[in-house]
Amino acid sequence: MKRRFLSIMLAVMLASSLAACGNSGSDANSKSNKSASEDVAKDSSDSQKADSKNDDSDESINIYIGNGVFDSSMDPVKGFMSYGYPFVNEALIQADVNSNYVADLATDWSVSDDALKYTFNLKKDVKFSDGSDFTAEDVVFTYNKVKENQANNENADLSRLSKVEALDDYTVEFTLDKPYSPFIDIVAQLQIVPSDAYDEQKFETAPIGTGAYKVAQYDANQQIILTINENYWGETPDIEQVNIISMSQDTAYSNACSGQMDVVMVTSTYINEEIEGMKLHKLETMDVRNISLPTLTKQKKSDSKGKEYEVGNDVTSDLAVRKAISIGINRQEIINAAFNGEGVPAVNFTDNLPWASTDDYEDNQVDEAKKILEEAGWKDSDGDGIREKGDLKCAFEVIAPGNDEDRYKLATAFAENVKELGVEVKVRNESWDVAVEEENTTPIVWGWGQYSPTVLYSLFDSEMFLEAQYANVSGLTSKECDEAIEKAFNATNLDDAYAAWKEAQKISDAQYPYLYLVNIEHSYFINENLDISEDTQIPHPHGHGTPIICNLKDWVLN
Repeated sequence: MKRRFLSIMLAVMLASSLAACGNSGSDANSKSNKSASEDVAKDSSDSQKADSKNDDSDESINIYIGNGVFDSSMDPVKGFMSYGYPFVNEALIQADVNSNYVADLATDWSVSDDALKYTFNLKKDVKFSDGSDFTAEDVVFTYNKVKENQANNENADLSRLSKVEALDDYTVEFTLDKPYSPFIDIVAQLQIVPSDAYDEQKFETAPIGTGAYKVAQYDANQQIILTINENYWGETPDIEQVNIISMSQDTAYSNACSGQMDVVMVTSTYINEEIEGMKLHKLETMDVRNISLPTLTKQKKSDSKGKEYEVGNDVTSDLAVRKAISIGINRQEIINAAFNGEGVPAVNFTDNLPWASTDDYEDNQVDEAKKILEEAGWKDSDGDGIREKGDLKCAFEVIAPGNDEDRYKLATAFAENVKELGVEVKVRNESWDVAVEEENTTPIVWGWGQYSPTVLYSLFDSEMFLEAQYANVSGLTSKECDEAIEKAFNATNLDDAYAAWKEAQKISDAQYPYLYLVNIEHSYFINENLDISEDTQIPHPHGHGTPIICNLKDWVLN
């Protein structure tokens, strides 16, 4: 049940000019890099690269959704598209626009009263893109393959799955060895592969699925060309070809300015720009940026294998400091300064998740925050603007990891805002390797957001401390919280599970182990003639870029 919940997306091409378009946010010192732009479309027509959109014989679009899709295998057995975007392969169920689960390859399902048996009835007359029939055998094969190779897929934890059986060609029954309420989340995450055609090597870049599209061409770190699956069981998509292009964001933006792109993800740096023929869309997410606040004093602790670690922070270990900062900062001012106002202030997970806490509190309570600090002994005795308790300054560092511009801007805006409380924060831009090395001692800017509530186990459960990267980095230790999490896991129905997850959050939130700051929006410049069907866009999980293709089959190019 140990998981990692972050993926690192690395740009691989050189940036080029912003001077071709835009207004107030353009960098006047940017230099043109024509060759970088031309690289996207210079190959011959039979390679079907980005210039293929200019061929009137095919209706195609070029999209830049970051490079995360190129960073890993496309094999669902190995965790590809674990948030469930069904464009090539599909799962039995999927999340809808309200973050509830609805049928996909299944028609319906039921759960036994003891929550040990999950029975799914499957759609009939569904075929894979190679023309073979989809049956219960394929479901059984997929789940057994993942269970046999669990180390290759940390996103679908099948440790509590006892067996999976085909009751007939279109009925599948899963048996658990004990109740595990997040199993339904796994069913939504794990996409099905064909039992007869599965090939571990070929599926790295050319998976065979039941989705609306199939992979026609894969050029590593360059492009993925999708074409319509002529065997698709649903309504035929409007767009015949989708070219997913790998490049840097600056290059993608420059190519959009020259009319070569139809969708380009952008960070907040670009949201005040304008591109002729394109419109900026800000899409709802469950992606929350926060800063971990170590709850332990500085000390050494060992993990379950006896390995010793430096943990804790003598400033953030004081609950008064963590609470004062949480209620005293002005999140909207921070968002305005860091993201040009893009995003929604957050004090917990987003309310578009059925298991997430909706408890709220007012921030910008400057006087109350100062009072809390004063009563806890944090006073500015020497008049330098920074509080201290004895010889200890109320000061700490924050790491913005991964060369992520947005995380760095958020951290620096927070550092500026918290000065009013007499707290000093110094921001460091470090690699993920350094961040992981210091994750239990130094506050770090994190991004979280997914459909499965198991993220709460990773963030708050005592047994996760020091046992996995990114897990319970604040060192929260709460027997009551652990019990609530275990209660959620063992619940026999989702209502009881969700109530227990909310109880766990209420207990942990009282300790302020994470400083929630903003529910970010995912922004994209989109061709004015392209309708991405925002009505069927699900709330985007963590990971700006890829989530926009969650409803690719619904897109229409006018």
